[in-house]
Amino acid sequence: MNIFMLSCKKATELIEKELSIKLTKTEKFKLHFHVSMCNACRTYKKQSKIIDEALQYHFNEHHTHQSEYISEDFKNIIIKNLKK
Repeated sequence: MNIFMLSCKKATELIEKELSIKLTKTEKFKLHFHVSMCNACRTYKKQSKIIDEALQYHFNEHHTHQSEYISEDFKNIIIKNLKK
């Protein structure tokens, strides 16, 4: 594979990594290049960002007095919605 073109698997790994930590310049460039050409990964990136923001909102706004864990019920709701 071209040194500039990532596989979709590697692109999705970088998308998830980017939500948690800062990517290197090389990783950013390769991810941007891939996402600009791959509709599936572009969609995945948008969806991952929405899910991440929803989870952050859920835990920061609504559960400030509860411990920081995800209940089994909440996990099942997430899984159910991702399968749609």
